[in-house]
Amino acid sequence: MVKPRFKLTLDRPATYQIRVPGHIGERPADWIAGMTTAVECDAEGLSVTTLTGTLDQAALLGLLRRLYSLGLPLISVVCVDADPQT
Repeated sequence: MVKPRFKLTLDRPATYQIRVPGHIGERPADWIAGMTTAVECDAEGLSVTTLTGTLDQAALLGLLRRLYSLGLPLISVVCVDADPQT
């Protein structure tokens, strides 16, 4: 059995990468403070935006709800690193 590199908790931040279809313009960057955005093209030539940043679980849920309210379906949500103090 492989031991996980990190342990997720509800109260400590972790770094997430969230991918959504399309190009999120500059204006939404105001409500995703602290998140970096990168736009790439997928294999079919369609734009995909990747949001990367460190959030706790409550902030992650808020961001996912905001994306949902904008009608942006999720391609993926990946935890890439957690707080090493756990």
